[in-house]
Amino acid sequence: MKLTIKKDLLLDALNKVSKAISTKNLIPVLAGIKFELKKKKLTLTASDNDITIQTTINCNSDEDFTVESEGSIIIQGKYVLDIVRKLPDKYINIEVVDELKILIYTENSEFNLNGISESEYPNIGLEESKKKIVVKAGVFKSIVNQTAFASSNEESKPVLTGINFNIAGDVLECNSTDSYRLARKVVKLDNVSEENYNIVIPSHNIVEFSRILGDDEEDVEIHIFSNKVLFKNGYLKFESRLINGTYPNTSNLLPDDSFLVISTNLSAFYDVIDRVSILTSDKEKNIVTLETNGNMLVLRSSSAEIGRVEEKMPISKNNNEDIKISFSAKYMMEALKSFSTETVDIHFVGEIKPILIKSTEDETLTQLVLPIRTY
Repeated sequence: MKLTIKKDLLLDALNKVSKAISTKNLIPVLAGIKFELKKKKLTLTASDNDITIQTTINCNSDEDFTVESEGSIIIQGKYVLDIVRKLPDKYINIEVVDELKILIYTENSEFNLNGISESEYPNIGLEESKKKIVVKAGVFKSIVNQTAFASSNEESKPVLTGINFNIAGDVLECNSTDSYRLARKVVKLDNVSEENYNIVIPSHNIVEFSRILGDDEEDVEIHIFSNKVLFKNGYLKFESRLINGTYPNTSNLLPDDSFLVISTNLSAFYDVIDRVSILTSDKEKNIVTLETNGNMLVLRSSSAEIGRVEEKMPISKNNNEDIKISFSAKYMMEALKSFSTETVDIHFVGEIKPILIKSTEDETLTQLVLPIRTY
């Protein structure tokens, strides 16, 4: 294998696939990136058994890269990424000599690395399903940004560490919960899915994929199998395992009605909670108490060791009812941050019932935060 390639092209591809390299992996070959050069195409693959990422660089012109000989080799991921990132040259030469020696060189630099034979690399198929679901990359990113934060970090409840993708007909419903809050995003698909699916994808994996996604207008294909899911975006393929288990029916958590709805400016409400939470002593729960008094909203927090704070802001209500309720400032702020609208509506069902956050400007998104008893 011998080629000369534009540094920017190679670095972009390495940055994507390196997300799948694990330093903790017990299989040494999985710390490497597989380079496969065939028919003027350079394919890079990396896997840690949990996720697999593959991207292809096509030689559209001699300006992109030139090929002298084809072949494949496994190069240690961490080192090849650092070398390519730090070399100042526009073009980089990669050559395999003596079958397992790799030469990475430019006009003034030369690195000799030990490679690993491709025969030691696991057989990774990355096959596609005939029944794919298609969404725009921008829509996919918003799904992840608006739901992933609400999933659990506790491995004792594995199914809650993922995002639930529920596909029926032309509707994709995504849910994420850690038992104390719920994020729900409902997206209308352009095409009707031939089958219904109900799967759970690890949140960490799907967040990694959304970070390396390309242009917002590009398509993301979702190929679902019994124990894995494959995402395809242009020349990028990303495969993740699925979490076994039945996701809870989160629809039961969403109240059907509310006795009080307040409407407020999103950024102003967020800023008030942010300031009031400064004096909360428990950074995990950071409890804030909300109280309505006519058309004024009063937010308070206190700590025996630090002190107390109170802020007021004007709101509009759907009736003359009032409420006093406490909740986690952290959870409420994360829920509010998922909206990109100017105003939000806060629905109250009762002092110990879930708080619902919605927006008439974006009806695809629903956030739910459980209140905290303070007595």
